[in-house]
Amino acid sequence: MVDLYGYLILFLVSFISIRFILIQSFSSSFRCKFRLPPSPFALPVIGHLHLLAPIPHQALHKLSTQYGSVFRFFLGSVPCVAVSSPEMAKEFLKTYEASYLDRPRNSSTVYLTYGSKDFMFAPYGSYWKLMKKLVMSELLNGKTLDLLLPVRHDEINQLVKSLSKKAKLGKPMDLKGELLKLTNNMISRMLMSKRCSEVESEADDIRKLVTEISEITGTFNLADYIWFCKNLDLQGIGKRVKGIHRQFDVLVEKIIKEHEDERRKKDTDETKDVLDMLLNISEDDTMEMKLTRDNIKAFLLNLFVAGTDTSALTIEWSLAELINHPEIMKKAVEEIDRVVGNTRLLEESDIPNLPYLQAIVKETLRLHPTAPMIPRTSTEDCIVGGYHIPAETTVFVNVWALGRDPKSWDDPLLFSPERFEKNQVDVRGQHFQMLPFGSGRRMCPGTSLAMQVAQVTLGVMVQCFEWRVGEEGRVDMKEGPGITLPRANPLVCVPVVRFDLDSVIPVTSM
Repeated sequence: MVDLYGYLILFLVSFISIRFILIQSFSSSFRCKFRLPPSPFALPVIGHLHLLAPIPHQALHKLSTQYGSVFRFFLGSVPCVAVSSPEMAKEFLKTYEASYLDRPRNSSTVYLTYGSKDFMFAPYGSYWKLMKKLVMSELLNGKTLDLLLPVRHDEINQLVKSLSKKAKLGKPMDLKGELLKLTNNMISRMLMSKRCSEVESEADDIRKLVTEISEITGTFNLADYIWFCKNLDLQGIGKRVKGIHRQFDVLVEKIIKEHEDERRKKDTDETKDVLDMLLNISEDDTMEMKLTRDNIKAFLLNLFVAGTDTSALTIEWSLAELINHPEIMKKAVEEIDRVVGNTRLLEESDIPNLPYLQAIVKETLRLHPTAPMIPRTSTEDCIVGGYHIPAETTVFVNVWALGRDPKSWDDPLLFSPERFEKNQVDVRGQHFQMLPFGSGRRMCPGTSLAMQVAQVTLGVMVQCFEWRVGEEGRVDMKEGPGITLPRANPLVCVPVVRFDLDSVIPVTSM
């Protein structure tokens, strides 16, 4: 009996010991498996807001040098994760893409897009999939872009005429205004077959409206991030958003009604622009999902805002870099003179034969991506890079930091288009050291159009004009705050005509 009792004690001790070891091992494994990313010290209520001023993507890049390529931070009470290496960007945007297909929405974007009835901020689901299919197969496919090519050519001609008049005056000019006018009219005519307005004062008001929409959607709103401010409008953002929305709705409603009246008078569904396509789709009873008027308005808002500000910024940053690097400017001019000459304006069909011009735009997008961060919202718990990322975490992939990663780029702060003469890195989301248009299912569907507009416009500006700045001969390259990547100071310069432009620009426009 004693021996049996001893064996029983030994068995129990062994059983408890083994169980304790297993529990400890499981607990350790659990902690390792579900560990959260590292995080800086947070303050009550505001979280890490004090660390993100004045320019968030720069601040997050600086924090990544201390806390690693993946770290956690809080915008008020909202949990967020910053990602700043190509390897980890690939994990979030490709390997585990299914968990990060939603974009974060704030009160401003929801209200402006008629309750998230747009394409850009709509939740991933059946409606978004339908819109993506329509965008890729109908609205922004190669056939449609070719159909609207004369519009883009005509607006380039108008730009050159305007710059030529400014050159005759010989006075410094703010180039951003001219570029916004170009992209605004180009997008407006492609969408609606008309310029925003033939009256300059009204056109300026509309361009300001587009700029204001970009600004307000990127403004930090206390009501979105600090729980006890949810129902308060302490910054007046809610009031501003309602005013902007009202202005846009009046504008787009008038244009839609004009299209509908014209279609009824002609008794035809002839397609002239993107709005005609959207109206055709909304009237198609065979569609699996009805496209409402609010859907159309919200989608037009997406294209209007995304196509105006970002394209203008890319051209502005490109020219600023060329002015600061005269040897690169000279090489670009020589290529264009050799391929195109000075008896006609550079056209989109010339771009494949201008590899150095393409490289200049790529290098600009590497250093100055118009969307410096890719935001996503996790829809489920996920383990990425050994870290537990809970559902409803906002993930910011720092595109600005990816383009400056010394592990991916030699002399990353140096503007050198030559790096792309041998390097086959592309901008279409397959190379994670450079993601100016995003990656995966939710990358920008207008990539081809944006690249064509940027390359042709920059090429024509370099072909037709020399660009002179102040006595120092250099341009300030400081960045300003915003959801896009604006310059801190305007690009002010004097265009000088290189050859007789009257002989190469058509007298009439469309």
